[in-house]
Amino acid sequence: DGGFMMYPLVLCSLIALGVIIAKFWTLWIAHYSTQAVLAEVEEAADAGRLDEALEIATARRGPAAAILVVGLRRIEAGEAGQSGLASAIRTTGTIELGFLERGLVILATIANVAPLMGFLGTVIGMILAFAAIEAAGDVDPTLVAGGIKVALLTTATGLLIAIPVNIGYNFFVTRIDTLILDMEQGAQKVLDLAWNSGRERAVEPPHAGDR
Repeated sequence: DGGFMMYPLVLCSLIALGVIIAKFWTLWIAHYSTQAVLAEVEEAADAGRLDEALEIATARRGPAAAILVVGLRRIEAGEAGQSGLASAIRTTGTIELGFLERGLVILATIANVAPLMGFLGTVIGMILAFAAIEAAGDVDPTLVAGGIKVALLTTATGLLIAIPVNIGYNFFVTRIDTLILDMEQGAQKVLDLAWNSGRERAVEPPHAGDR
């Protein structure tokens, strides 16, 4: 009943629904047990078990765990005091942030385009209504009812799509901000471990063969 403009609107709704489901799952997995992995890695690293700490971080998903993996590998390679550690952390954070933001542009586009499609359907419906009046040469409610119905249906559909999509977009932006804080905590944890590792090497007593 809404005319041909309902087809692109339905397509937009299906695409948005798919992106919302995938994004919700991705962000939930990324944030799940982040504080737990930070605590476990810190406990293992403080006990000197860097290999175990690296295994714990590797087994977990999420941006914070990815940063921990990169940092711990650098520390194990003896690069704790080098500027390359901070550069590697920044690069990993940028890559992870790009992955987290993937799909948001689709939701933003649909939230903006769906109401415009609805308004376009409204214009088309009004054109049909006036065309019916012109063809009949008389203003009859039954002639314009079809065009007005098209106009109202497409407008309502566009708004019904845009409102939940916009809410989902803002929700995901908020979750990504939380994950950015998780990444910052992971980066700080790596830098603390690197500092402690470098300090331990500095105060390590010389071996008997070095005297």
